[in-house]
Amino acid sequence: MALIAFLAANAPWAWIIAGLILLALELVVPGGYLLWLGIAGLITGLVVLFEPIAWPYQWLMFGVLALVTIVLWTRWSRNRPSQSDRPYLNRRADSFVGHEAVLEQPIAGGFGRLTLGDTIWRISGPDLPAGQRIRITGSEGAVLLVEAI
Repeated sequence: MALIAFLAANAPWAWIIAGLILLALELVVPGGYLLWLGIAGLITGLVVLFEPIAWPYQWLMFGVLALVTIVLWTRWSRNRPSQSDRPYLNRRADSFVGHEAVLEQPIAGGFGRLTLGDTIWRISGPDLPAGQRIRITGSEGAVLLVEAI
């Protein structure tokens, strides 16, 4: 009971210290969520420092701030385009879009094969004879979509 009375008497500093502890834990534990909980704790502590509020309302303020900051961060980070120095990593078929080639084998029944570099790709497009120039227009999984030039 003495600890609860001590925390109640020093509520602003308890929130500020709890926020700083959460921020320090963010350095150790990955994920990003402790950062926003720590910021919510610090803001709650600063508000309570200047305007004394009852404990239930302090917890309500902390909870609302934590939820709002986490939801805003999640929305912002999901809508942000990821930048990479290798944008086609694990999307090799997409890296061939726009390339032109000559068919070594005909496309029959809508499907054929095409050698690009060291890989033989399955291609899909209109029936075309061997020797026809084609352009790669897209991909569906590991199948390259082609059109005649």
